[in-house]
Amino acid sequence: MEVRGGKRRIYLNEVNTMPGFTRISMFPKLWEATGLKYKELITRLIELALERQAEKTRTVYSREQ
Repeated sequence: MEVRGGKRRIYLNEVNTMPGFTRISMFPKLWEATGLKYKELITRLIELALERQAEKTRTVYSREQ
């Protein structure tokens, strides 16, 4: 998200529920343009997924009536 002229702007990469994810797909290419290589992107996404799963297992849900 970017703020320009007092207005928030959101940029979307791809509105697709099943986007491609190969070395030549847009998502990895956009990250590569920032300096993050494909292998590093995959590693980071796996790390984030593991962190998210760990957070879910730490969360305790209860419903009291």
